[in-house]
Amino acid sequence: MMVRGRPWPIVTAVRLSGAAAILIAIVATHLDVASRGPVNPFNLYGYFTVQSNLIGAGALLATASTRLARRAHSVPLGLFRALAATCLAIVGIVYAVLLAPLGVAGGVPVPWANTVLHIVSPILVTADWVLVGDRPRLPRARTWLILLYPAGWTGVVLIRGATDGWVPYPFLDPAQGYGVVALYCLAILVLFVGMSLAVLRISRSHGLVLRSNDPPVLTQAPARRER
Repeated sequence: MMVRGRPWPIVTAVRLSGAAAILIAIVATHLDVASRGPVNPFNLYGYFTVQSNLIGAGALLATASTRLARRAHSVPLGLFRALAATCLAIVGIVYAVLLAPLGVAGGVPVPWANTVLHIVSPILVTADWVLVGDRPRLPRARTWLILLYPAGWTGVVLIRGATDGWVPYPFLDPAQGYGVVALYCLAILVLFVGMSLAVLRISRSHGLVLRSNDPPVLTQAPARRER
């Protein structure tokens, strides 16, 4: 069902509020960790949850700013938003399936901040992508661009786990055997590929609730008609 009247000010306010909530939750987490001793930024900001939420906050801010400036959404911004939606959807799924049942905070010890970063932001960013149609059409061929970030993050985590012993999540701990870790990585890879393809597919559809009044942004030049 489409919403009539195009309430873009409300959408923009929700995006800005969501970005602010994410950033406040990250700052609260930083301060909580700092209250117990020195903060190692490579550890605190090495969590996929924290990094994905920073990407999500940036995507929400950039999208709101573009709307306020009355500019059409570019393909690079669309890809950035697609990355945010993919990563945060994975954050929500992995937290619900692998971390929450074990009572693991996943790097976010403050309870309300944990809720914001693991539950609220994944729902908000993915719902914004699905429900609101102000996004460019993105081809499936761009999937590899979205996968670069999680692949790089996983590589760094595996190297750190093998060298200094730090791992952000228990299912990536090499102490359980690299065969088990490899299976988890394979499962997460499949999840990322599937999610990124779904996110890109959604970009080529109208918003379920609110369509965009932006002019269409083409991913390639249209073929000329022969006379």
